[in-house]
Amino acid sequence: MQIQLPFRRISVIGLGYIGLPTAAMFASRKIEVVGVDVNPHAVDTINRGEIHIIEPDLDIVVQATVAQGYLRATTVPEPAEAFLIAVPTPFKGDNHEPDLSYIEAAAKAIAPVLKTGDLVVLESTSPVGATTRMAEWLAEARPDLTFPQDTGEASDIRIAHCPERVLPGKVMQELITNDRVIGGMSRRCSREAALLYKMFVSGDCIIASSPQVAEMAKLTENSFRDVNIAFANELSLICDRLDISVWELVSLANRHPRVNILQPGPGVGGHCIAVDPWFIVSSAPDLSRLIRTAREVNDGKPEWVMAKVREAIGAHLMSNPGENASDVKLAIYGLAFKPDIDDLRESPALEIAEHLANEHKGPLLVVEPNVAVLPGSLPNARLASTAEAASADVHVMLVDHKPFRDSTTPQGRIVDAKGIWAQ
Repeated sequence: MQIQLPFRRISVIGLGYIGLPTAAMFASRKIEVVGVDVNPHAVDTINRGEIHIIEPDLDIVVQATVAQGYLRATTVPEPAEAFLIAVPTPFKGDNHEPDLSYIEAAAKAIAPVLKTGDLVVLESTSPVGATTRMAEWLAEARPDLTFPQDTGEASDIRIAHCPERVLPGKVMQELITNDRVIGGMSRRCSREAALLYKMFVSGDCIIASSPQVAEMAKLTENSFRDVNIAFANELSLICDRLDISVWELVSLANRHPRVNILQPGPGVGGHCIAVDPWFIVSSAPDLSRLIRTAREVNDGKPEWVMAKVREAIGAHLMSNPGENASDVKLAIYGLAFKPDIDDLRESPALEIAEHLANEHKGPLLVVEPNVAVLPGSLPNARLASTAEAASADVHVMLVDHKPFRDSTTPQGRIVDAKGIWAQ
């Protein structure tokens, strides 16, 4: 007997680092999935059974599900029974104000194809209140349908928030095993969203009391991590002044059974930890003192790293009086925001590389094994191998990719923000 699926066609809006793996996961359960993205290159790539991002195991699933006819991509939304919105939520202006324009655009794009009984889930990490705002945009666009903010359980359209909670590099595993927090705008909305995710999630689907609680849960998780990273980064500044190895210090302190200090680095990047705490600050600026300070500590770390690079260049020139700054060959190791991925979003390593590319007058080599082409923001740099970078005068370790962890310490001046060569 054939099992009746609760959702026969699912649409995923936004085919980036979260949307595409999610679409592929549903499609792997033999459900028809229509992915929607404004980028024609991404759409064409996916329809060839290929991927435009790096994520372990994703290429295998996309290739198989496209070939089997369960996954396809388009630039224009089509009717479905469930819509998952996984678009960016960046800042606008210099005050870290949340930019909901991508969510608004996605809502207005799917509004014409909505019908009674459809479910819309906002997956994008969002400031508190974004799900309600999305529902209002949908209601404005479709006055012929009812929505839960007005009619509750009896609404034509179901609305919920279910933020992604996965680690880049392990997305395909964690999409399945991690618990999901679901905040529906009514009990019925929550139940139907949970039914949707249980089509592939083996972890628990936990129902929050409201979308606002679900939104705040994701922001809290990443703010907690940001505060802990800020503690480690601040320790690194103090240890540098006191001429103490922060790597040795952390190792010794972590021998205490109730202490677990994280490892410092060049800052904090990515689409979540570097962004989400500001969403909390924006909603309660007078109360978010610790969260704001942690963000400022982590946002300030790249400038400290750049100051250490300038010191290293100066020390090299002092030891080589016949040279000037244009003779100094500088090598940067890593651009991604974390090890062993190609994701450059909000990357402190990329920020450091961009500043150094603008101010350094000599050759600049960038060793980043996970990208084939350097971003356009580094026009004066050259992508190089570890072997090519060995001849540099100053070496700057920013991301502890596995090939770097397995490499020997190069000759020359060292600025090691990850402790690979410093330990």
